[in-house]
Amino acid sequence: MPNRWWVIPGIAAAAIALAACGSNGTPTGSSTSNPAAAAGSVAIKTMVTSKGTVLVTAGGLTLYWFANDTASQSNCNGSCATYWKPLLGTAAAASGASLPHGFGTIKRSDGQTQITYDGHPLYTYTGDTTAGQINGNGLDASGGMWWAITPTGSALGTSTAASTSGSSTSGSSGSSSSGSSGSSSSGGTGGW
Repeated sequence: MPNRWWVIPGIAAAAIALAACGSNGTPTGSSTSNPAAAAGSVAIKTMVTSKGTVLVTAGGLTLYWFANDTASQSNCNGSCATYWKPLLGTAAAASGASLPHGFGTIKRSDGQTQITYDGHPLYTYTGDTTAGQINGNGLDASGGMWWAITPTGSALGTSTAASTSGSSTSGSSGSSSSGSSGSSSSGGTGGW
């Protein structure tokens, strides 16, 4: 009888070990390096920067679009996506944010769902380390031009002609219904 005091802690330890072994190894959430994507819906808001008003994540990281992308396909994969992190999940305007164009999604080549705004797949830039930075704006990198996106869907620092895509319904979480035509006036190596 002197060893009975070990029974309850022993059962508890066995239950914990059994629960840990009971996992089938399949993650229950999205496995991604984008913490916002794991939360489901990503809140997007606007922020005034030294160069103008841009769209940002809830944490204040500037959102960018790649001139080589299309409304239905991201052309930033592999090493490109290590510097330009795709914004994954679904999006909604943050409380109080009034955005004239809509959100949508596309399927990336790796099967993940990437958020779009006004037909532009969205990214954050690893060179922006604090809220409000716009270090990626106007960069010619990873095979094309990168632009901070404005609420109108245009590239920061260019005319609204830089964005030639149509608009979709605000708050959409399905595939973007935005169309695109024309070419970018961004001067980049690719465009819409």
